Amino acid sequence: MQAELIVDARNAVGESPVWVAEENALYWVDIPNGGLQRWSADSGHVASWKAPEMLACISRHRSGGWVAGMESGFFRLHPHSDGSLDSELLASVEHSRADMRLNDGRCDRQGRFWAGSMVLNMGLNAPEGRLYRYGAGQSGVIEAQLDGFIVPNGLGFSPDGKIMYLSDSHPDVQLIWAFDYDTETGTPSNRRVFVDMNHFPGRPDGAAVDGEGCYWICANDAGLIHRFAPDGRLDFSLEVPVKKPTMCAFGGSDMSTLFVASIRPGDDHDSQSLAGGVFALKPGVKGLAEPQFNDLL
Repeated sequence: MQAELIVDARNAVGESPVWVAEENALYWVDIPNGGLQRWSADSGHVASWKAPEMLACISRHRSGGWVAGMESGFFRLHPHSDGSLDSELLASVEHSRADMRLNDGRCDRQGRFWAGSMVLNMGLNAPEGRLYRYGAGQSGVIEAQLDGFIVPNGLGFSPDGKIMYLSDSHPDVQLIWAFDYDTETGTPSNRRVFVDMNHFPGRPDGAAVDGEGCYWICANDAGLIHRFAPDGRLDFSLEVPVKKPTMCAFGGSDMSTLFVASIRPGDDHDSQSLAGGVFALKPGVKGLAEPQFNDLL
């Protein structure tokens, strides 16, 4: 299956693709550059905005704009056609040390926003990362639900919202866990290993869940996207023409296109001319629309 390059974005760390059906457009971020980007499927035009901090993950806000995980906490972003970006701090995160930022995140099926944190230098192997839950109805309270991660990643939810998935993509860990998820309270429990990625090519990075309940994980360093069945069995893998795919998302007119963001390593441009680009594949499976942030929860 051929992956098509749709944007030669050359992102340092492209992440968090989100399809917006009414705009027929894909949004994503470039983390270290604080970039919010948009590709129009109708015109091919790419627009970009600059956030005031590193920008790690985004979800649409049901009242307009975006809710985002950045360095210091959760923000609301409003991009404008003139290239300006309004940003409002919704709630601060009290990191355990100064050299940290938020990383992978998304909304659960009810519209609560989740994001993990990490130490900027992965080489320190510091298990200081936490997984946070944010809901505006909690008076802007951010609650740490889980801790002890080096690089929390791969957050996803089953179609009925009752299973939560989470990974740690650090080379010393490379595990994907599943949790029972209480949709009423937004509480994960019964943590267990879903997939040990040490037995498969690549490190677990960002993820998506399709309409059949299968879990798609970007295999960073391997140039692959793995599809795992709900029982943890590997169904198949798809290739992309870069070593470091980061996160995938379903979209397109019928949710049958898989979009993939990627990293452009600073020392390997010659052999990876397309690195940092955004790609599209047709895997023969339909996905689910991403939930919007619900400010009433």
